[in-house]
Amino acid sequence: MNHDILHSFLEKHFERLVLSPSLFYSWKNSIRFEMSNPLIPYYKKEHLEQAFSRSVKLFEAVFREEDEILFVTDVHSIKKDIFLQKRPLNVYSKYMRNKENLYQLSHQLLPSVFGGEDDDQSVTHRFVLSCKKPELRYVQLLKAICYEDFAHPSTILKNNPQSGYDIYFVNLSKKIIFHLYDDRGCDVLASNKESIRFLYEEYNHWILDYDREEIDLLFK
Repeated sequence: MNHDILHSFLEKHFERLVLSPSLFYSWKNSIRFEMSNPLIPYYKKEHLEQAFSRSVKLFEAVFREEDEILFVTDVHSIKKDIFLQKRPLNVYSKYMRNKENLYQLSHQLLPSVFGGEDDDQSVTHRFVLSCKKPELRYVQLLKAICYEDFAHPSTILKNNPQSGYDIYFVNLSKKIIFHLYDDRGCDVLASNKESIRFLYEEYNHWILDYDREEIDLLFK
């Protein structure tokens, strides 16, 4: 089961890290990248174009053709929402090249990953699929994540707008977690900081200034 693989991976390499935003603040060996230029107004075309371009470059730097990947989608909704009884989600049918892979998609219903002891009505539906980079339409998927808040035709949950979502790409081979959370930023976590040092060096000018001091200390 894909969920068992994910659970074992997080337990062994990430000290039982809980997948939930904001991952950067939950794990020491991590980098937070700024996807869009804050000096460019969000409604300008250039704002989203830069976020999209950076997200693709980072993804291609982290994932190689042969890497084993877990494609994880968390959908946050309320218990009584029956929309997710129909699966797979369009995020998988739209962005997987081989539809036969969808038979391997696993689903797990979890308490809300955001916690909150008083909130017993919120849940997280976690979908996990094992794949490799060539099987993913990752360019289109990254674009959809970047454009999520802008009423773009690529919107992932456009038929279920009341639910929120997070998508994680887990590189089992390199022990790296990639989370593009929206057009603003992307968190990259590693079991061993040395495996992402090349990102720190090559894309240093993309690091979010707010967290730069902490990140610089990590790689000194």
